[in-house]
Amino acid sequence: MTPGPGVARTVLPKKFQVSGVNSGVRRYRPDLGIIISETPAVAAGVFTLNECKAASVLYSKSILPASNIRAVITNSGQANSATGQKGVEDNFRMAAAVAQSLGCDTHQVLTASTGVIGVPLEIEKIVQNIPELVERRGVTAEPFALAILTTDLVPKTVSTEVQLENGSVRITGIAKGSGMIHPNMATMLGYFLTDAEMPQGLAAELLRNANDISFNQISVDGESSTNDCAFFLANGASGVAISSDSDRSVFQKALNEVAIFLAQSIARDGEGATKLIEVNIHGSPDLALARKAARGLVMSPLVKTAIHGEDPNWGRILARLGADSVPMTLLNQMTLKLQGTTVFSDGAPQVFDIQGVRDQLKSDEVVIDVHLNGGPYSTSAWGCDLSKKYVEINAEYLT
Repeated sequence: MTPGPGVARTVLPKKFQVSGVNSGVRRYRPDLGIIISETPAVAAGVFTLNECKAASVLYSKSILPASNIRAVITNSGQANSATGQKGVEDNFRMAAAVAQSLGCDTHQVLTASTGVIGVPLEIEKIVQNIPELVERRGVTAEPFALAILTTDLVPKTVSTEVQLENGSVRITGIAKGSGMIHPNMATMLGYFLTDAEMPQGLAAELLRNANDISFNQISVDGESSTNDCAFFLANGASGVAISSDSDRSVFQKALNEVAIFLAQSIARDGEGATKLIEVNIHGSPDLALARKAARGLVMSPLVKTAIHGEDPNWGRILARLGADSVPMTLLNQMTLKLQGTTVFSDGAPQVFDIQGVRDQLKSDEVVIDVHLNGGPYSTSAWGCDLSKKYVEINAEYLT
């Protein structure tokens, strides 16, 4: 699997193209991006569970799943959420302008927006720049990845080649996200592209499965946004179909890996973050309990601040597990490890080198392992520490 910036240009699957331009909405950086499939693509999506949904979310959700999608247009800087009927109309104008440039129907164009809630689209600037946006399309992911960033420090792209029974296909993933990140989608946008051939129902299932173990297992600040969405487009341009259970399994595994890579990248790039936190729950009697417990730890302000302060205060972890409904019977038999060091086991504290663990917590990656020893289910979640810089960024976000 090949990550993008700093390593190599991230290649797109066959007959996908992307572009990014500055429309004048943002002062210095690209603020308008597009993904184009030269042929109609099967498409699926997952969206925020926040009851307050942006115009782009309502529009794209009404279209998907579909089998004839030609493009996804994304603007950054203006969320176009809580902007009333005008926001709905502007979102449709943005899609219609893309459709006109591509010579397709408006409902073959998906939309996504990211930025400040309550700020409408500067739609005239956006529409005027769409012809140039379409004209400048190319076959590497970076121009689009840069155009969709908000408070992100780095673009997030990854690509992998997958060998199926009848040939190879490519999966490319692109994402953005840094703040307002929370399970059940976050203020993040995710895009998965493949040139594999598959039916509409399978595309939706593959995306749901990948989303459940990746984007729904990250938290930066416990806040769920109004604009979150992830799209999966499969245009079949490779001529290679997912034709067996084995193909399906291989493809799902590869898609999961791409999704997890992007989810980790978002958590690592959390606003003000200095450390990536990985929580692994092992031996749970129930998968839902494992996922809830893992997410709870990466979203706990007390755990996150302890990690930031490089403080091996494992009592905060234990308390959070209990708050997230892990029963006392499991807590009494579990083993808790920080950076590989056992700090609690069999219902009692363990003697450990506190300064040694404190030194280990200076790493930019911190791993918490919880062995419940009560069943067959395991899961992981990712988050980041909570720093003074996070407060500074969000105290000044609008201004």
